[in-house]
Amino acid sequence: MSAHRILATAALATALSTGAAQAQKDELVIGISQFPQGFHPNIASHVALSLINGMTRRPFTVYDAEWKLICQLCTTLPSREAGTIRDWTTPDGKPGLEVDYTIQKGATWGDGKPITTEDVQFTWEIGRNETSGVNNQELYRRMEKIVSKDDKSFTIFWNKRTCEAEAINDFEIVPAHLERDAASEPAAYRTRNAYDSDPTQAGLYFGPYRITRVEPGATVVLEPNPTWWGQKPFFKKITIRTIENTAALEANLLSGEIDYIAGEDGISLDQALEFEKRHGKRFDVVFKPGLFYEHIDLMLDNPVLEDVRVRRALLHGIDRASISTRLFEGKQPVADTSVHQLDSVYVDSIRKYAFDPELARTMLDEAGWTDIRKDIRHNAAGDPLRLEIMTTAGNRVRELVEQVIQSNLRDIGVDLRIRNQPARVLFGQTIRQREFTGMAMFAWFSSPRNVPRTTLHSSMIPTVENGWSGQNYPGYRSAVMDEAIDKVEVECSDADQKRLWTTIQQTYAEDLPALPLYFRANAFIMPKWLHGVTPTGHQYPSTLWVENWTAK
Repeated sequence: MSAHRILATAALATALSTGAAQAQKDELVIGISQFPQGFHPNIASHVALSLINGMTRRPFTVYDAEWKLICQLCTTLPSREAGTIRDWTTPDGKPGLEVDYTIQKGATWGDGKPITTEDVQFTWEIGRNETSGVNNQELYRRMEKIVSKDDKSFTIFWNKRTCEAEAINDFEIVPAHLERDAASEPAAYRTRNAYDSDPTQAGLYFGPYRITRVEPGATVVLEPNPTWWGQKPFFKKITIRTIENTAALEANLLSGEIDYIAGEDGISLDQALEFEKRHGKRFDVVFKPGLFYEHIDLMLDNPVLEDVRVRRALLHGIDRASISTRLFEGKQPVADTSVHQLDSVYVDSIRKYAFDPELARTMLDEAGWTDIRKDIRHNAAGDPLRLEIMTTAGNRVRELVEQVIQSNLRDIGVDLRIRNQPARVLFGQTIRQREFTGMAMFAWFSSPRNVPRTTLHSSMIPTVENGWSGQNYPGYRSAVMDEAIDKVEVECSDADQKRLWTTIQQTYAEDLPALPLYFRANAFIMPKWLHGVTPTGHQYPSTLWVENWTAK
């Protein structure tokens, strides 16, 4: 009798499950491993937020899955040939540019108010205020002024003649009619803005979907935006569920609690490889290599890490090739700098760091860490060579990599202590406010030919004074790097570009403000019925084309 009841229950569950799957194909549940640290598109900087923004917003310009620059919120890319990019001289006599854009005619905020040049001007004004907490303030400093021709057309006057003036991917507009009051005190804008204080306001969004419900740390619910001017999206509801433990994320996929694990912020490659072997008949697993740079930021204010000999010894002491081979079956190549071999600006003529524990020990001797007690090095003052490493708690592959690194460095006399934090704490405060003391392991997602100004230029070090804007978390200062970054944006000949990109990569490899680990290949794990998802291989997510997703 008991067996019969179990079988009947199982049959009923199967029938209910099948019926539910058929009935709910107009809804999609996406699993990710980290919750956004905020919802403001110009203040928070996190892959989880970019996934959501891809469904609720559209950038003016963006790189597509073919790595070509296209318009989304604008109508046509400006060009010199069309006369929409022109030389301009700044008031102080320097060479600049004026570039014309036109907003899509039907572009409308979710509360029905048209997107206009008033929103463009307002966003620029907030971005120019150094106390507002807006990231990438250099972008706004370079916009000398914006002149509106009418409600839909405007001209940006750049105070530099840059090589890719038509690309304004990071100029993310916000609604003036909702945000102006909050921005009246710019220093308080970071905490008063509507995206974080009331993120379900319809008027904050203008993509195919808008946020209708937020459960902090857990869930974001999206529903179609009735004012969306483009192709009508297929799904009636998309739920983003955050499950920080990646093993639990996989388990929730198998149980049907979620439908799809987003490759941009899902499970690790090693998990995905094993998952495909076990469950490949039930799911489509797509591996996409790209510009996802796993690395360890180093706190250069720490006297131990201030010494470049120590930084070089650490990298020689880590068996990165073994990590790539054993954990990722060689599918995630060892990184030499932050520039991927797939990128057109990559150069091979840089300093490289093979696994060489003996050389690492010699370097540490030269740096003064010669007194070895109980296998741990000490300096002449008796201080132990002790460092702390942090990453996202619950991310199994990062925790495995940490353990390998800890063991490797122990062999050369370094006492490495692991202290991980939940992603929302690590990214929301510890890294952003430079509170880590030694090493912070995470990934940067970038776009093709991405100039590393926000991460490597000395003006981009976050401080209290600049509202913690900028992403130069190590506190790296290099006159050579600063000059190369400044010039690579404005000296546009092929010869100049090659020379400057070479300098950037060679300087990075010599100075090691961060320890390069490997370039990630992300795994998109989808049900067989989900179609239209196209991974891009760069920082602009597949969700920017969510209106093409369907269930069949």
